[in-house]
Amino acid sequence: MGQPTTATSVVPPGTGLSAAEVAERRRAGAVNAPVSGTSRTYATILRTNVFSFYNTILFAIGVVLLALGRYNDALTSVGLGLINAVVGAVQEIRAKRKLDRLQLLDRADVTVVRDGGPVRLPAVDVVRGDLVHVRPGGQIVVDGPVVAGRVEADESLLTGESDPVVKETGATLRSGSHCVAGECWQRADAVGADAYAGRLTLEARRVTTDTTPLQRQIDFVVRLTMALVVLMSGAILAQALLEGFSLLRVVQITAVLSGLVPYGLFFLIAVAYTRGAARIARRGALVQQVNAVESVTHVDVVCTDKTGTLTTGRLTLKETETLAGGAGVDVAQVLAGYAASVTDPNLTSAALADALPGDAWDVRDEVPFTSSLRWSGLVTGHGAWVLGAPDALAGALRTPLPADAVAARAASGLRVLLLARPVDPADGLRDTGGRPSLPALEPVALVVLADELRPEVTDAVARFRAAGVTIKVLSGDDPRTVAALATQAGLDAGEPVAGPDLDDLDDDALDRLVARTTVFGRVAPEQKERIVAALRRAGRHVAMLGDGVNDARALKGAHVGIAMRSGSAVTRDVADIVLVDDSFAALLPARDEGRRIIDGLATSMYVFLARVATQGLVILAVTLLGLGFPYSPTQVGLTLLTVGIPTFFLTMWARPLPPNANLLGDLGRFVVPAAVVTAGVGTAVYTLLYENILRGFSSGRTPAEIVDEFQSYTGLVYGRDADFADAAATIGAQTGLSTFVSLSSFVLILLLMPPHRVFASWTPVIADRRPAWLVLALTAAFAAVVSTPALSTYFGLTGAAWPVYAVVLPAVLGWFALLSLAYRSRVLDRILRVGDLPVPRG
Repeated sequence: MGQPTTATSVVPPGTGLSAAEVAERRRAGAVNAPVSGTSRTYATILRTNVFSFYNTILFAIGVVLLALGRYNDALTSVGLGLINAVVGAVQEIRAKRKLDRLQLLDRADVTVVRDGGPVRLPAVDVVRGDLVHVRPGGQIVVDGPVVAGRVEADESLLTGESDPVVKETGATLRSGSHCVAGECWQRADAVGADAYAGRLTLEARRVTTDTTPLQRQIDFVVRLTMALVVLMSGAILAQALLEGFSLLRVVQITAVLSGLVPYGLFFLIAVAYTRGAARIARRGALVQQVNAVESVTHVDVVCTDKTGTLTTGRLTLKETETLAGGAGVDVAQVLAGYAASVTDPNLTSAALADALPGDAWDVRDEVPFTSSLRWSGLVTGHGAWVLGAPDALAGALRTPLPADAVAARAASGLRVLLLARPVDPADGLRDTGGRPSLPALEPVALVVLADELRPEVTDAVARFRAAGVTIKVLSGDDPRTVAALATQAGLDAGEPVAGPDLDDLDDDALDRLVARTTVFGRVAPEQKERIVAALRRAGRHVAMLGDGVNDARALKGAHVGIAMRSGSAVTRDVADIVLVDDSFAALLPARDEGRRIIDGLATSMYVFLARVATQGLVILAVTLLGLGFPYSPTQVGLTLLTVGIPTFFLTMWARPLPPNANLLGDLGRFVVPAAVVTAGVGTAVYTLLYENILRGFSSGRTPAEIVDEFQSYTGLVYGRDADFADAAATIGAQTGLSTFVSLSSFVLILLLMPPHRVFASWTPVIADRRPAWLVLALTAAFAAVVSTPALSTYFGLTGAAWPVYAVVLPAVLGWFALLSLAYRSRVLDRILRVGDLPVPRG
């Protein structure tokens, strides 16, 4: 329950709750318990990542292969699926643990009234109906009205409003805010998940991961490929069963067909995103959601808070203007002494102290600044001084201020304070009851302060606008002040809009208003979220930049949520990207790095899909010809050389180019000719080698050493096993096909990134020579595979044989000539008459 304590204020009338009432509320669950995790469980995360539809197929194939003793085939078939499952599960578990730790409320103790007396206990033990004592510096832990006393609450973390709000009897205090002045007793009407802080925490924990455009495109390609593979598998397996294939053969065919699905693209994305995140971190942006690396490149509108993002959150002294009543006064010296003497420094005194350092005075009395007074004062041995808002002091002034002196500066986004002194130097700053009271005042000087823009903001805004990115400012401060600061930052502020004006608008009206408005002030968290949703409905790709709890919901609703490192822990935890140096400009290099990642992944898709389409067409063609199946599961492992390694390096060497809006169309233009030509020539190579080897063994004139080699490859005996000739012809033809496809895949890289005009049939020549050196290295690696008995056996190939190269090398040259001609003449566009299609509007 807690220990009795002595309260610093009188307990309000009534006894508070009794022990019996507390126990009853505990049984009813009306306790201020921390919000429990709402994200997916660990079991759900593991189940959905490990036992996905595709992985389930691979695992079933792997189990059968293991049972049949085909360990290498099983490892090749299921390995990639397991890697993808581990990567996906680890990323999601990390995100879950971060969200589950998220709490908006502190764990400090509070004082409540129990059985007529004050008791100190943990905030989590407060129940609904308790009377809670609120004191300066403490966090408000429940929702409910003030029943006695008066406080000033700082709600900036919740609303973005920088000025404290006075809460008197009957006014509602919200959990998550802080008491900055005064004391009161509050009744706990809403606790735990029902309180404002609890609802915000639940909303912040909601899992809202957006898939990026590239992820959606790859998902579409994979699903389309899976559908085609299923149809093709049904036909081939039906034929296999009719022809009496063994169970092992059926399983091997199924494993190869499953390998046609370019599932490795997802793994490649994870690797590319991770590498991009590491590069971006060196530029000042910590990526917490890996796909944000790409998503930030598509951003065409940035919504940003003001304080802490556009501004530093500090004030600077802009100017002082001595008035008629300040004749003979050294205003700079007075302000320096004033700032050095206040006992509770604030933003204003800090700005004055930075600009005007001075020595502290001998202070006899002090009236500290409060939001209700809107002025502060010091009484010294040489008289009193008052500093406050001009309108708050206006009623005590004996001389009016110059016309428009304050209004003109305020309209420019500046904060204007008035320095004044009593007309009678003997006057103090309190009435007979000791309460703060202004005597007749004489205006001495206007003190003009400015919010300090971050030094990089103006340049960053200009660069974003030059890149076609719209910036909208969403702040809890006064719209006019926000508009003035936005103008200073280089934005066209236009007519600012206040948050309350949005409440009565339906979605259509809101969409129109948001589209034409740059600055929004006095906006609540819910209104920020609605603005982000309106932009998304308009087809915009939205980034939300903020630092306070009040920004958390909008960050969750945006495509990319970006937090400042100096912001609240809640905001950092829900953000996709954290700017570690609090630099708005760090988004620009992050955007460039994301473009590099997209370019690399797009290039990798060309390589991936060309391999998949070629392999599928070869399987269909060879099956229709009635020849042996052209691949074994172990031979599919050669994709490490033809796809895996090339895509890794091509992604590393990518350039920061704008995303290709017609990526799927260009993929079709590249992949279809490549697959058709490669599959056609590859099928011819396979058929020629298969028939030649079959004839050779059927004739009985094959040299003994060749027979011995094929017996070791097939595990069958020549002359005893009836299917020896077919098995020998199949593995020989498979070796020739794999050699041709591998070499053509290497040359395909040169067509994608041509080092010389000979290869520039698809795209212009590039200056980067690294892809050419990569092709040479891959060719040497493949030669080592076929020349090393252990490696060639592992990949299901025969050793190096000149008859194979006598067929393959001329075939590669013919293939290159045919494919270059197809690209240069844009044969696919001509066949499909792409130019006759209507151009999409918008």
